[in-house]
Amino acid sequence: MTTAVRFSGVLAPVVTPFNRDLSANAQRLVEQCRWLLSKKVGLAVFGTNSEANSMSTGEKIELLDALLDAGIESAKLMPGTGCCAITDTVQLTRHAAKLGCGGVLMLPPFYYKNVSDDGLFRSYSEVIERVGDNRLRIYLYHIPPVAQVGLSLELVERLVVRYPDTVVGIKDSSGDWSNTEALIERGWDDFRVFAGSEAFLLQNMRAGGAGCISATANINPAAIHQLYASWQSASADAQQQQLNELRQIMQSFPMIPALKAVIARYSRQAEWSVVRPPLEELAGDAYSKLISVLEKRGFGMPGLTD
Repeated sequence: MTTAVRFSGVLAPVVTPFNRDLSANAQRLVEQCRWLLSKKVGLAVFGTNSEANSMSTGEKIELLDALLDAGIESAKLMPGTGCCAITDTVQLTRHAAKLGCGGVLMLPPFYYKNVSDDGLFRSYSEVIERVGDNRLRIYLYHIPPVAQVGLSLELVERLVVRYPDTVVGIKDSSGDWSNTEALIERGWDDFRVFAGSEAFLLQNMRAGGAGCISATANINPAAIHQLYASWQSASADAQQQQLNELRQIMQSFPMIPALKAVIARYSRQAEWSVVRPPLEELAGDAYSKLISVLEKRGFGMPGLTD
């Protein structure tokens, strides 16, 4: 079995740029990913905030290829590959492993509700066995507030025990710190636990976690990475409070349209605001209020337009 470096630190579920005709804009995605990497943030493309479930498997494969063709290092990529159909998950996961991606972030199949742990275990197992690539590293994605299908501690343990070199971490977006803490306390060998929001970053690091994969890393990457890098410093609590304040501002608006509105503003590229239906762009009074609040705080995205 090959040994791969496992992720730690801060990753952004990179927002996906669309043109006005709703097609994906690969070049703009490359530019955004390069900016995030310059701020020492990894790339969890095709996450929730990427509008991944409004995109086809083929589109995701094309965008992954475009990132690699543009020189983005595959080891920095953790693409989301979990789909409702096993065949889609296998196709996308196999391609990511073939490209040498550092790992994949895998949702459970989420359309059918109230499914059993046995059914979810079988789903993950089928994907792993069908992909059949010892380079594959899976980071489970637990986001019950959105998916409405969660991953129990018992299920995670079954997967880790059965596939210890493949199932190597989890993003916990439950919003329940006690669940994140319980995952860390299980103490599985080198299992990486990521908080789903930077609001839990300091707690996560102090408990022995690996970092966070967070929406606002799309716009505030340097400050979030700084806390990760200096979590043992005397200023850590003050840094966490500052991160929380910006997070609260963003959470007071629909998150994905708000993230894109901010990038559009500070990149001076209006098309960044485009979202795919059923989402709607942040506009009018909501847009004006968001930008006004950010500018009063002295917010900026240095280097975005370089």
